[in-house]
Parts: sequence; structure tokens; C-alpha cells
Amino acid sequence: MAQPAFVDNAKVMAKGQVTIPKDIRTILGVDCGDRISFVVENGNVRIVNSAVFAMQVLQAQMQDIENTPSEEEVAKMITEMRRSENDEGAD
Repeated sequence: MAQPAFVDNAKVMAKGQVTIPKDIRTILGVDCGDRISFVVENGNVRIVNSAVFAMQVLQAQMQDIENTPSEEEVAKMITEMRRSENDEGAD
């Protein structure tokens, strides 16, 4: 297994609070009053800067929108599919 690029530890306090080590805060680009997000995937948790994460989610959604075919493209695909079905039925 590959070694992680950076490892740091923190203690969970009685109320579930954790102090994020300074080096980690610097890497995440977070400061006092900033928000972080906990992303849980496949049993692992990533801590990310909420503003950065929100931008990444928005960019992914925009990418999906950009890849969505237009109404004209959908109509053309349907016409081509119908032609193809009619051609097969003629045999």
C-alpha cells in the first residue's frame, strides 16, 4: 500500500469536538470561522474546505448540463432510431 502524503492526529474530546492541526488547516486553506465538510465515501472520510467543495460540486453539475443533448439533438436521435426500426421491419 502506498504511503499517504501527510499524516497527522487529533484527539476527539467529550462533546465530539476535534482541533484540526495547524498544518492541516493550512493545507485546506481554512481559518477561524470558515466551514469544512465531511465527505464519507466507501467507509472513508475526507475533510474538505466547504467553499472549495461547493465549487467542485457546482462545476460537476455544470459539466453534466453541458453534456446534456439539446431538444433538437434528442429529436434527431429519435428520428434516426425510428428510421432504423422501420428499415429493420422492411426485411
